[in-house]
Amino acid sequence: MRPYYIVLSYKAFKRHFQDFKEGDLIGIRLPLKKEEVGLIIDLINRKVEAFPSFLSQILSTSKALQAEILKKFMLPYTFSIRDKTALLSAISELSKTEFQKFVTKDDRANCGLGVRLWNSLEEIFNVAGTPILPYPFVLQPFFENIRDIRVIILEECHIEAYERTNPYNFRKNLFLGGKASVYNLNEKEIEFCRKVMKRGEFPYAHLDLIYIGDKGPYLSEISLKGGIKGAKITHQAYEETIKKIHQKFYKKWEEKYSPVEYLTP
Repeated sequence: MRPYYIVLSYKAFKRHFQDFKEGDLIGIRLPLKKEEVGLIIDLINRKVEAFPSFLSQILSTSKALQAEILKKFMLPYTFSIRDKTALLSAISELSKTEFQKFVTKDDRANCGLGVRLWNSLEEIFNVAGTPILPYPFVLQPFFENIRDIRVIILEECHIEAYERTNPYNFRKNLFLGGKASVYNLNEKEIEFCRKVMKRGEFPYAHLDLIYIGDKGPYLSEISLKGGIKGAKITHQAYEETIKKIHQKFYKKWEEKYSPVEYLTP
């Protein structure tokens, strides 16, 4: 009988894919294309597990999926639009509100590059499903003067936050000219982040929180990894902390399953 596998490279994952069984652990983030996500369903059926979890990995790559699974944490009237039927349903609901402008987010874009501001629902309807605005995407009302806070939680090892501001652009991202300032999280905000992470099975995460006036926090986005340009933690310390978190989990896995073999390139 072979030992249980802890997979530490994508090459090893591909090489041994057919042989995985219950007790094996995928210990890396899988760089799967959208059309390959079905492989994860197969692994789950075989009771293979992952760290970070398969759910957190998929959520990290899809804003539309976040808007479906983590919807209760997000702004009111946040919709995941996968086709024209979903768009018509959202338009019907939004037409009953007083919102005048709207924001869409491309499913897999990062750094604010896929965020667009629209002056009407009709504008969105006219281009939805075209190369200008391909399905799926996230649709939300546009709120003026929101506060945008990036939170980094690396288990209990490191927690910090910074607020992003940009008076010249509704996108707050530092990549697009935003500025960062230290933000002191309160217990309510940390608890909110923990709830989001638990629901998405994130062992560590970058979360973007937003406030509308005194209302919030709401979740904007979450990812296993993101930029740390505005953070106090250095890139080296960040990577070392992530490595320690993984190594701690692998040790726990060894206590549960034995013997274990680490699969590297």
